[in-house]
Amino acid sequence: MHWLFCGLLVLSGLLSLGRDLEADQVSTAIRLNTIGYLPGYPKVASIAADCQRFSVLRKGDNAVVLEGIVTGPVSNADTGEQIYLADFSSVIEPGSYQLDVPGVGRSPVFRIAEDLYVEPFYLVMRGMYLWRCGTAVRAVYKGQVFEHGACHLQDAWLDLIIRDHVRKDGTKGWHDAGDYNKYVVNAGVTVGCLLRAWEDFPAVSKLLLDIPESGGQLPDFLAEVKWELDWLLTMQDKDGSVFHKLSTKDFGGFILPEQETTDRYFVPWSSAATADFTAMMAMASRHLRPYDPNYAQRCLDAAWKAYGFLKAHPDNHDPDMKGVTTGAYTTKDPDDRLWAAAELWEATGDPDVLADLEDRIRAINCKVDIDFDWGSVANLGLFTYVASSRPNREPNLVQRVSENILSVADQIVSTARSHGYARPLGSRYYWGCNGSVARQSLVLMAAYRFQPRPEYMQTCLDAINHLFGRNCHGRSYVTGLGYMPPMYPHDRRSGADKVVDPWPGYLVGGPWPRAMDWNDVQSDYRTNEIAINWNAALIYALAAFPPQ
Repeated sequence: MHWLFCGLLVLSGLLSLGRDLEADQVSTAIRLNTIGYLPGYPKVASIAADCQRFSVLRKGDNAVVLEGIVTGPVSNADTGEQIYLADFSSVIEPGSYQLDVPGVGRSPVFRIAEDLYVEPFYLVMRGMYLWRCGTAVRAVYKGQVFEHGACHLQDAWLDLIIRDHVRKDGTKGWHDAGDYNKYVVNAGVTVGCLLRAWEDFPAVSKLLLDIPESGGQLPDFLAEVKWELDWLLTMQDKDGSVFHKLSTKDFGGFILPEQETTDRYFVPWSSAATADFTAMMAMASRHLRPYDPNYAQRCLDAAWKAYGFLKAHPDNHDPDMKGVTTGAYTTKDPDDRLWAAAELWEATGDPDVLADLEDRIRAINCKVDIDFDWGSVANLGLFTYVASSRPNREPNLVQRVSENILSVADQIVSTARSHGYARPLGSRYYWGCNGSVARQSLVLMAAYRFQPRPEYMQTCLDAINHLFGRNCHGRSYVTGLGYMPPMYPHDRRSGADKVVDPWPGYLVGGPWPRAMDWNDVQSDYRTNEIAINWNAALIYALAAFPPQ
């Protein structure tokens, strides 16, 4: 079955859903995935109010399809709430439903459907297209037009590299977050998650994104990633090193991207950026080779060149920001170098690179991180290493890493089970933690490949459930999707255009330092910004559940 998107049908459904919610006076004390549930998986709502019973009502005729008794209360320490749980897993018939809780109210309308995540996947992945730099973009969603003109066509100046006012091509790529700059290190974990999704979930190859490249040489998913790769290739210097970022000197205001004409600059190299570039290019060379062997070879050549530079410069090297105050993305490089070696070895089978990789795995004692992001990408290298079919790996090392992946996945499952909202990240809250909730799906699915335990899949769904409304706010954290989604993200496009709704398909960073500390206001970049690495993590999680 092609994983397609039918805009008119979805638009009609969303508009009718909005009318239903308004008419039924939804109670936000009933917290569940406001998108819905897959038929064959557990379905549990968290209720932050005293209650005893619940019913599941079918929309349309208000028929009661299930009556049940809640369990609890569960004391949820991080939110300070007493949580009751309503399990309606036995409801599997496709359709639209609501929970009715006497004395509390009704939940938002949700669906049960095999194709539940077709639209969310399309919208969140298409959000990457709408982030494109160096071109005009346009999309219509819920009857509203989201567009901007071609932008940043003068990218960028080499003043900070060679001290002369000379321009070098640095066009294309994605705007990084709520701002319009472009950062190699954050591109690393983003492209890594996306290409991991391509490798792990073959159904994404059938996704139609309605992008300019649709119907061309590459599948749409890879064509979108290539837009970022094209920019990344411009970030490599002649000696193989990779510039750390391409940026204005300071963050710009809330204007549309084509109106930002402030000079932008290449910022000097860092070893973390060079290592992440190596990994991305090697990984891309594998996946693009069946479709565009010449481009794949260009990527592989660039990866070898960057790897050679790293071997000649073994010490960590932070970038000299030279007065540029935008996103720093500075990080120590051992994890980046491990990932670089893993991807280059997987792309080539080179024995010296394998030796380098295994030395680095031993140096971290085969440690798998329970939580990772742009500053800690060793997991991406470990996943590639243990999933490889190449010969000559050290069996003991493979076994230790595999066991550690399973152990960490079990910890994630246990954490979700002990939390009132089944949040796989438990009570850890920090900048961008919503992205980390989604990114734990990579650990869970890596474990599932070794031992297909249903709890790994379910906990991956728990992460999705949390982000779409089973949380202490009772709201979706993704613009344009679910019940009461963010309306005022920290996103310069949304703040600058004349459209009431924000640009759709973007996961906001989420609450911190406490569970309740999320503010849906444009100025709160700490909790309400958007970013490519968070979207990529959600894309991976959604890709795990294509229509059956």
